[in-house]
Amino acid sequence: MTPKREWLDTDYYAVLGVSADADQDTIKKSYRKLARAHHPDSNPDDPSAEQTFKEVGEAYSVVGDADTRKEYDEIRRLGASGLGGFAGAGAGGGFPGGSGDLNDLLQGLFTQGGGGAGGFPGGVGGFGTTTRSRRRAKGRDFEATVQVSFDDALAGARTRLRINGDGPCGTCHGSGAAPGTSPSSCPTCGGSGQVAIDQGPFSFAQPCATCGGNGSIVTDPCATCHGSGNVVRPRELTVRIPAGVRDGAVIRVPGRGGPGSNGGASGDVLVHVEVEPDSLFGRRADDVTLQVPLTYAEAALGTTLSVPTPHGETRRIRIPAGTASGRTFRIRGQGSPRRGPKSGRGDLLVTVDVEVPESLSGEQKDLLQQLQELDDTSARDTRLQRGAA
Repeated sequence: MTPKREWLDTDYYAVLGVSADADQDTIKKSYRKLARAHHPDSNPDDPSAEQTFKEVGEAYSVVGDADTRKEYDEIRRLGASGLGGFAGAGAGGGFPGGSGDLNDLLQGLFTQGGGGAGGFPGGVGGFGTTTRSRRRAKGRDFEATVQVSFDDALAGARTRLRINGDGPCGTCHGSGAAPGTSPSSCPTCGGSGQVAIDQGPFSFAQPCATCGGNGSIVTDPCATCHGSGNVVRPRELTVRIPAGVRDGAVIRVPGRGGPGSNGGASGDVLVHVEVEPDSLFGRRADDVTLQVPLTYAEAALGTTLSVPTPHGETRRIRIPAGTASGRTFRIRGQGSPRRGPKSGRGDLLVTVDVEVPESLSGEQKDLLQQLQELDDTSARDTRLQRGAA
C-alpha cells in the first residue's frame, strides 16, 4: 500500500480503539467487533454507521497488515520528529510544487532502496537520487448481480455465477511475451520501474514512461493477449449467500477479480443481491410480514387463526373480539435471521384485513339487515352533528 498524506493526520489505533503497541491479533479482534457493530445492514436507520464502518475498514487496511503498519508507524514517527514541519511548508513553499510533492515524498519513503541520510530511507533529503521498486497494483474489481428467492434469502444458499473479466493469458501465462521469449529489463529505468527527478535539494521518483512502471518491456508480444498478459475470459465462481441477506446487499468475494500487476493482489468480485418477492410474505428489515384476511364475523366476535411462518411451521394466534382492520399481531422469533452483532431472528408481523364481500347470498343479506336494525348509530350521529357544528 502506498503511504498517504492522511497517515500523518489520522491515528488509526484510536479509530480501532487499541493502543499503538497492540499485537496484530488484538487489532483484528477490535476491527471485527467494530465492523459488526457499525455494519450498514445492522444500522439501516443510522446514516453515520456507514461512514464509521468505512473509517474502521480504512484503519484496519493500514495497521491490520504488519508490513503496512511498519510504514505507517515510521511515517508517524518522522512526522512527530520534523516531517510535520515539512508538511506545513509544502503548501506554502517548503517543497517545490506544494502539497502534491509532499505526497510524492511520503509515497517514496518506504519504496526506495539503499540507506539514506538524515533519518530518511533511500537517501531522501538531497543526498542523491533514489531507486524505487516497481509499484504493485491491485487488480480491478468485477461486479455481478445474483437473484435469489425469498426463501434462500432467509435460509442462506450457495449459488454459482458466470462472469467475464480479465484473467492471466493462457498462452504466455501472464508474461505478455510470445512463447519461447521473455520480457527484458527496461533500458530507461534499469528494471526499477521508476526514474528520479531532481527538484532542488530533493530527488523524487516517478513511474518510468518507457515501461509504464513495470520495469520490463516486451519486444516480442504474445499473439493472444497482444503483450498485455491478460485476456477477457468467462469464469465461474461459487458465492455463499448468508442467511438473512437483504435486497440490495453487496457481497464481496475477495481475490476473484482482475489480476494485479507487478505482484499486486487480485481484485475482488462485488456481487449485488436482488431478492425476488414472495407471493405470501414480505420483509421489513429483520421482520417478516404477512397479510391475513378476516370476515366481519371473525373481526366482531373474535377467532383463533392458524398462520404459516416462513420457516414451514404453523402458529396459532388469538384474534380478540372487536379487532379493527389493519391491526398487527407479533409472533416473536419467526422472522429473518439477524445480520450483525445481534443474534437470533426477527419477528413475524401478522396484519389482519377485514374483507368486505362483493356479493352476498339471500340469507346473508337478511342476517346483515337484522344486524343493521340492531346497530346503535346514535354515537356516530352525534359525532357528525358536532363536526357539522
